[in-house]
Amino acid sequence: MNETPTVQVRDVMNDRYILIDGLQTVGAAVAELERTESRCIIVKKRDQRDEYGIVLLSDIATKVIAADRSPERVNIYEIMSKPVIAVAPQMDIRYTARLFGQFGIAVAPVIEHGEILGVVTYTDIVMRGLSAYT
Repeated sequence: MNETPTVQVRDVMNDRYILIDGLQTVGAAVAELERTESRCIIVKKRDQRDEYGIVLLSDIATKVIAADRSPERVNIYEIMSKPVIAVAPQMDIRYTARLFGQFGIAVAPVIEHGEILGVVTYTDIVMRGLSAYT
């Protein structure tokens, strides 16, 4: 019997995210995304009891552009989702894919001991993880 290989989130995650303060404007955040070629905004905790937030390009498109709001007048905290659904680096990517499907998300930060190690997306799971199954 062939045993299915285990591919962990840490094996496929990426570092294409920025970590910013929620008071930053959407315009400033987008400029930072462009500068770093990132696709995801993780919003810093305000203190140890707080949780991380997340802003995706789709949030900016629907909550700022489609709503005809000025990116220079909208703060990140106004459009973020919080708390984030995070995954552990040792999680099997099969469970990560199931989690994404159950909650209707396409990206999650990878957090260990309260620190962000990276982010994982469906693209990472398929393009980098699928090779282990072939």
